[in-house]
Amino acid sequence: MPIVFITYSLAYLDRTNYGFGAAAGLNESLGISPNRAALLSSLFFLGYFAFQVPAASYARRHSPTKMIFGCILGWGVLASLTGVINSFWLLAADRFLLGSMESLIVPAMLILLTHWFSKDERSRANTYLILGNPATVLWMSVITGYLIAQFGWRDVFIIEGLPSVLWAFVWLATMSDGPKQARWLSDEDRAELDALLNREQRDIAPASTGIWATLADRRVMSLSLQLLLWSVTAYGFIMWLPDIIHHGGAQSMGHTGLLAAGPYAGSIVLMIAVSIISDRFHIRKHIVWPLLLASALFFLISFLVAGQSFAVAYACMVIGCACMQAPLGPFFAIPADILPRETAGVAMGIINSAGALGGFLGSWIIGYIQARTHSLGASFAAMSLFIFAAAVLMALFDGRPSGHRHKTRALPPAHPVSLS
Repeated sequence: MPIVFITYSLAYLDRTNYGFGAAAGLNESLGISPNRAALLSSLFFLGYFAFQVPAASYARRHSPTKMIFGCILGWGVLASLTGVINSFWLLAADRFLLGSMESLIVPAMLILLTHWFSKDERSRANTYLILGNPATVLWMSVITGYLIAQFGWRDVFIIEGLPSVLWAFVWLATMSDGPKQARWLSDEDRAELDALLNREQRDIAPASTGIWATLADRRVMSLSLQLLLWSVTAYGFIMWLPDIIHHGGAQSMGHTGLLAAGPYAGSIVLMIAVSIISDRFHIRKHIVWPLLLASALFFLISFLVAGQSFAVAYACMVIGCACMQAPLGPFFAIPADILPRETAGVAMGIINSAGALGGFLGSWIIGYIQARTHSLGASFAAMSLFIFAAAVLMALFDGRPSGHRHKTRALPPAHPVSLS
């Protein structure tokens, strides 16, 4: 898990430091208009969206670890090139290709984790992966703000892209696709873990593993739409947070970096607590939607008070971000809980692809609102609406495993247990 965490952390570093470059003068240096800037920031997610499902399908059939190795090399080089390019269209191509490289990592990682962790550990395993998001933004916000103040945005892109290139070889030397390939496990441990994971699969009814059959599953489509709406808020927040803070109340880029780290410090603590509760009591659905609803509420309050007090708006922003990030681990545990392993892999690619599309829309929509209104409040009003819709859909979601509904009609169990 430390290797998985560091890998995703480096991916997130190379993805989100663009927002600091934009706040530090990237657009002005290259003569990019506000509308083009919104498009440029969203092109990453267009590339991220395009290859999610093929990535999941490939990772399920072949080696996710080797595929991730190539991606780490690719995104490290492309991230460093961001500090060298002087043309808008070359920068647009670079951002699209960077998104394409990073599109492969999340479905491959989620599939990899299903090969290693049982239902009693799955939410925590997913959370420790996804902690690469807030943890990276936490330290990256402080360090990147400082480095930009010292060296300028171009050198920072180059400096922060190089560690990924080196880390790719660490990943290849230390990771394996499952217990059977792990040299550090004993034969007894391998057999025990395989037996446990196979027993869990027997409790889930078989399902078609094809892309189209998985797309036809209403639960997969519901989860996809939820993550799309959720991601409009999440990635709009991530991409434009430095710019929002810089224009809302920060006096310098160093100050902006410190303030931008606050929302993610709260997220880390709440994400770990929520994942422990989710695994301990097998709660997925009923821990996700209340937190999303709370996030929508605090973002709305941030909108309402933004004109009167930046400090209060910022405090609500911190709480709203923590509630938005906290249920990601339980959310991504749902497909593996309710679908067979082969189908769950494709489903996670489809769901995360919808999230990437939401990231594209979120970074563009929030960027457009910022460009037109220059208003902190308007941005958070929009974000609160999208994540509220995601909360409603999750509250209505049927999260029982495949075959469960049919079995309960024929012979109701004496002690029914809901995994939703």
